[in-house]
Order: sequence, then structure tokens, then C-alpha cells
Amino acid sequence: MRTPSFWYDFSMAQDVPPQPATYADLEAVPSHLIAEIIAGRLHTHPRPRPKHANTASVLGGTLVGSFQTGVNGPGGWWITDEPEVHLGDDIVVPDIVGWRRDRMPRLPDTSFYSISPDWVCEILSPSTESLDRSSKREIYAAHGVSHLWLIDPERRFIETFALTGGQWLLLATYCDDAKFAAPPFEAVPFALSLLWAD
Repeated sequence: MRTPSFWYDFSMAQDVPPQPATYADLEAVPSHLIAEIIAGRLHTHPRPRPKHANTASVLGGTLVGSFQTGVNGPGGWWITDEPEVHLGDDIVVPDIVGWRRDRMPRLPDTSFYSISPDWVCEILSPSTESLDRSSKREIYAAHGVSHLWLIDPERRFIETFALTGGQWLLLATYCDDAKFAAPPFEAVPFALSLLWAD
């Protein structure tokens, strides 16, 4: 009987799970991409498109004036756009976030935040919507984020959620040019039409 010139032990063949992504993996991502580590996996997506960026800028500016600096509003918050937030093993980059100053009196000296935000706003785009609506929502709930807003600048609507019993409760959906006032920033209403580029 002839011995085959090669052999393969099929008992050794098995799927080896990939190693979880590391911070070094995240740092190696080119600067023109946004990188996050979610459930051990590295996710990258392009910088926001102009309508997305406009909505984020207008909303951030509106909230900073009233809720961070206290101009025509109560103040008491830190409002930041696209921060790197470490929540357990997950590293996320929400579009806009807010912390109550009584929970975070000072900004950290690190290049990231490790305190869970009190409010998160994700601005939906084709490349991020499924992640924003699934894994990231679950992470925010697991880490006790009290309020979540999801904004779609193309379809011109905003959904507002509150964390209730560890689950997201949809409070309301606003669209087009509605007058907008929603927790946790209901103290200063504004016209939703300000957020839409057209």
C-alpha cells in the first residue's frame, strides 16, 4: 500500500474564534474613518455626510448655548460631539453626548471618557443605522444612559427614548417642522426645522 505524499488531520480542523479587537487595532485605523470596538469587533465607518454633519452641528450648538453655557437656558451639562467613550469593553463614538455636571463636575484629562453619559444622540446614516439601532442601543442601556435620541436628517424625524427598567421606552417621534421639546432638554423648545439642511 502506497503512503500518500501528504495528509491532513481533519480532527484538528475547527473554527477558531477571532481574537477580540484591541485598542492598538483602533489606533491603527486611518484618521479619515471613525472606529469603534463593539462586542470585541472593530467597526469603522466614514466621516459624516454634509446633511448629517449639519444636523449634528446645529443641534450641538443649540444645546451648548442653553444647557452648557447657560445662555437662555438652565446650564448644568457638558455637551460634546463625537467623543470616544469607554463603556466596559466597548469603545463607542456617539454623534453627540451629554453629562450632567453633578455626575461629572470636571472634564477628564484623558483622551476619552469612561463615565457613562446621561444622554446620547445618534444621527442615523445608511452606514451606521443598523449598528445604532441594535448593538449601540443595547450598550447604552446596559450602562445606564438615561436618554437616547435617534435623528434621521434625510427623512427629517427624531425619535426620543427614555431608559425604563433597563429597556428603551419610545417617548415620542417628531418630524419635519414640529416644535421640539424632549427630555432631558425639554426646558428650551426649538423648531425642529433648524436641524434640516434644506
